[in-house]
Amino acid sequence: MKAKKIVDERDEQYEEEEVTGEDFQINEIDKLQEAGINAADITKLKNSGLCTVSSILMATRKELLNIKGITEQKVEKIQEAALKLEQGGFMTAYGVMIRRKNITRITTGSKKLDQLLGGGLESMSITEVFGEFRTGKSQLCHTVSVTAQLPKSQGGGGGKVLFIDAEGTFRPERIVKISEKYGMDAEQALNNIVYARVYTTEFQSSLITQAAAKMMEETFAVMIIDSIMALFRVDFSGRGELSERQQMLGKTLSKLIKLAEQFNIAVLMTNQVMSDPGATMTFTADPKKPIGGNILAHASTTRLYFRKGKGDERICKIYDSPCLPESECTFRITDNGIDDAAD
Repeated sequence: MKAKKIVDERDEQYEEEEVTGEDFQINEIDKLQEAGINAADITKLKNSGLCTVSSILMATRKELLNIKGITEQKVEKIQEAALKLEQGGFMTAYGVMIRRKNITRITTGSKKLDQLLGGGLESMSITEVFGEFRTGKSQLCHTVSVTAQLPKSQGGGGGKVLFIDAEGTFRPERIVKISEKYGMDAEQALNNIVYARVYTTEFQSSLITQAAAKMMEETFAVMIIDSIMALFRVDFSGRGELSERQQMLGKTLSKLIKLAEQFNIAVLMTNQVMSDPGATMTFTADPKKPIGGNILAHASTTRLYFRKGKGDERICKIYDSPCLPESECTFRITDNGIDDAAD
């Protein structure tokens, strides 16, 4: 009966949020003080990248114990306090549906591509775009860097953008041109993009951990990584390091998933492809497959396959999605970013 009462209370809470139209709420980790956790321990948690109450529930006991000064007794107290504040545990499917009302969809710049995605890039999830070079992956990243800043009423995310560049593909000049299309001030659009150039997987993972602190200070709508596997292919070479590579990749993707759900942001990451010799034996039309293996495949909510079309046209195919049918559409790359293909 007690469990049912908690579930009912959670449903009532989400129903009330829907009726009043309140924005997505984030419980800052400082609220743990109300439950008797001292400020010094909270600071230690923050320094480890745990900036929200929900992040405590997303962290393993081992991760918490690895924080200097956090003992087993403190871990139990912290987890118990976080569970109470977040009303953790089971809820009904109706409660989940109400909670998903907070999801934001960010326009890609193309109406047809938005329609294919059910309205645009979805927050609280990871969208992976893979394909050969010159298929529009980085162009989509640049376009979303601008559209994410638009008000939600205009198909945007109403927040800033965090851009992690692993291949050196970011060009601020593109942001200037794309912002003109949407009537935005170019300087302001550039200032709303927090950019980092990374050269190692360790630095990339560290920046993703630090991102939580930035998202507590300001409202972000999207996090972009171009590309997710580029550095893993360099830092880990050969079959002998494959297991270590996949373990670190799994931890990095886990951080991204947690950030997406904690802060209601969309995570957009590009990926490279490799030739699949086995596919040529079965006469597959395009024998290319995304790298990263099953770990990346399971972490990505929606996987999009970009390939070249005629001229400036590109084709996007839904490669994998929990709710979108396998279909495709055509878009084009212009000076103003991603746009609809001419009829």
